[in-house]
Amino acid sequence: MKVVILAGGFGTRISEESAVRPKPMVEIGGKPIMWHIMKIYGAHGLTDFVICAGYKGYLIKEYFANYFLHEADITFDLERNRMTTLSSGAEPWHVTIIDTGEETMTGGRLKRVREHVEDETFCLTYGDCVADIDVTKEVEFHREQSATVTLTAVQPPGRFGVLTLAEEDKRIHHFHEKPEGEAAGWVNGGFFVVEPAVFDYIDGDATVWERDPLERLARNGKLAAYRHLGYWQPMDSLRDKMVLEQEWATGEPPWRIW
Repeated sequence: MKVVILAGGFGTRISEESAVRPKPMVEIGGKPIMWHIMKIYGAHGLTDFVICAGYKGYLIKEYFANYFLHEADITFDLERNRMTTLSSGAEPWHVTIIDTGEETMTGGRLKRVREHVEDETFCLTYGDCVADIDVTKEVEFHREQSATVTLTAVQPPGRFGVLTLAEEDKRIHHFHEKPEGEAAGWVNGGFFVVEPAVFDYIDGDATVWERDPLERLARNGKLAAYRHLGYWQPMDSLRDKMVLEQEWATGEPPWRIW
């Protein structure tokens, strides 16, 4: 099963980092967040990736072109112009990088890689979220539901305290600091499982994946929700990056399932 990663956006909400690199290449613990995402899928035996590049996509290509040199111990014999590999930590990944255009929307990017996923079920995710999701169970759930698309529903902790204030009342009757669970609500956490029939729902480059395709699939009863109650964290802002860096620095980041 292939894994498609949307990695072509401008990342304007984290412009402090994305001004010089595509958002999926922003590093957490010295590794691009996309590397962390790929490691999550790799832990479940999914190692065939199709990356939808766009903004500064050449940096993604350069990263993988030099991946082996970054991860291996090497001896250089300059006199004989010879390189000997001593050991390698390179991943057993097959990576296809497709330039899907800088201005293309998320749905359009997906449609542009249609020939690379062929006529098989595939996984789809964003290049800026990590989670301790059990991808294997999500795929099983997707097949049980016979859905066209299964998305991961998550309940992120609220960033602000919630209070209950009755009309015309000057007293607060309930306060809950940064609620989790039902109080925070369910949101789209990415990590999709998708059937090739979904391409019929995408018109072209201007199609936003999260709008018309998912809305139509929901109306047609073809969109399933896999509820993930574990860890999930996006990297939408510099604040989010700092949170991820702090968790990585503990030595036991909750998304490291490999």
